[in-house]
Amino acid sequence: MNRSKDPTAWMWGEACDFIERAERMHRQFFRLAGTAGAEAAWEPPVDVFESDDELVVVVALPGVRASHVEVGAEGEALVVRARREPQAESSRLAVRHLEIPYGYFERRIALPAVALEAVSQELNHGCLVVRLRKVR
Repeated sequence: MNRSKDPTAWMWGEACDFIERAERMHRQFFRLAGTAGAEAAWEPPVDVFESDDELVVVVALPGVRASHVEVGAEGEALVVRARREPQAESSRLAVRHLEIPYGYFERRIALPAVALEAVSQELNHGCLVVRLRKVR
């Protein structure tokens, strides 16, 4: 039956959509950090681009100060850690709606099984851009 005409199908579809959105938000924003105990953590979205010569990792970090970002390699992963602090003026206000995650985060980005060396990292317009050169 057409979902829009059958109330049962519509309700079921809405419930499934809601559960999917809730699970996606939970995975993205509220993972528990393995090393931080019970401190809530979030994961910023990441894009990874690859050419014959390099790997470019872009991590969305709006509102995160460059001095708060730590980038390193652990095993076969690039690890980005930082903390996003709430805006100073927001501490005086009551929360009416909150979607932007704050606090500590740690994001592990799997790297291909090739030798890589760091070329550069910069925080530009709220995005951390890490360039890694393939060593041949």
